[in-house]
Amino acid sequence: MQHDRNGVLPPPDVDSARHSERVAEFIGERIAEAGGSIGFGEYMQHAMYAPGLGYYAAGATKFGAAGDFVTAPEVSSLFGRVVARQCAEVLSATGGVIREYGAGSGKLATDVLQALRDVGALPERYEIVEVSPELQRRQEAQVARELPDLLPIVSWLAEPSSRHRGVVLANEVLDALPVERFVRRKDGVMQQRVASDGGRFVIIERSAPPRLAKAVADIECSLGAPLPEGYTSEVSLGIGDWIAGLAAALEVGVAFLFDYGLPRREYYAAERGDGWLRCHFRHHAHNDPLILPGIQDLTSWVDFTAVAEAAVGSGCDVAGFSAQAQFLLAGGLAEEMTCFASLPLERQLALSQQIKTLTLPGEMGEHFKCIALRRGDIATPSAFGVADRTHTL
Repeated sequence: MQHDRNGVLPPPDVDSARHSERVAEFIGERIAEAGGSIGFGEYMQHAMYAPGLGYYAAGATKFGAAGDFVTAPEVSSLFGRVVARQCAEVLSATGGVIREYGAGSGKLATDVLQALRDVGALPERYEIVEVSPELQRRQEAQVARELPDLLPIVSWLAEPSSRHRGVVLANEVLDALPVERFVRRKDGVMQQRVASDGGRFVIIERSAPPRLAKAVADIECSLGAPLPEGYTSEVSLGIGDWIAGLAAALEVGVAFLFDYGLPRREYYAAERGDGWLRCHFRHHAHNDPLILPGIQDLTSWVDFTAVAEAAVGSGCDVAGFSAQAQFLLAGGLAEEMTCFASLPLERQLALSQQIKTLTLPGEMGEHFKCIALRRGDIATPSAFGVADRTHTL
């Protein structure tokens, strides 16, 4: 991923540019209907999820070399195989299904299913909760291509409608939930809102509505001190509801949630006064969410303390929390590499690079975390046997 500090992004192709214009027109209409501005969270919701228009609701390629970013399953099947080891541990105690939220390209699903079949530990069903019809088609094609004989046990849900036992997986889902942007001022908390000015979107400030003001007050109470004057950051008002829905559907089992993020004290550290919102377009990372609406990814790092609080409030407990590197190393990465020495040199070099990307601190190893949420009397998954950081939450 390249970081565009000088604001140089590759130009969109003609079709993408036209699509972005349609998304901008749609958002502009919502701004006009709202009287001149909308909260940043609503802007992000429209840009990402407007039916037929938003980034995740339209047909652009998002994942892999041809998309805007690469996720851990796209980097290497080793990620999914280690995750499968943890799934097998849980399923041995609970039976039931694996339910994956936001399965992206479908790569994690096929890697996990392949690994579980290899050890005779397939779930009763593999359910994918996917809000995007376009992504559902791509996921189904991935399963049909890679594991056609297992397609009968895979099903798709627009939203979870039944309780289940077993495992929940969610890789880079929480970071895609819309966030509100706020600014701490001397006379109170301000909400960043999006307005239209001469055909372009701009940020303006208004007094924060009650729910946002309370969320920021709760953060400051948790930190034990007010945030500094001018401090700008994000808060995900929807994360509690999302976790509550997941917990309500999980009768007994473990949810493994992977994302980039931090405990609250690090997330809202004084030196992070410009927040964690990031934009991704054609493998370029930048900080302007108001351009290229509908064709660039908008994402924010995750406050994992908020995830833990929501889980406990919903009747689950935190079974473990660790950096991705520790999760993979403790969860069976070495065991997945036992045949490494017998592989051709070219394959050895490729695997070595994949492991570096997944585990090195400057790559995915430290930025990405895994939090495991548990309901029921189930042993702590082995991946948290080393360097568990739950105490930092």
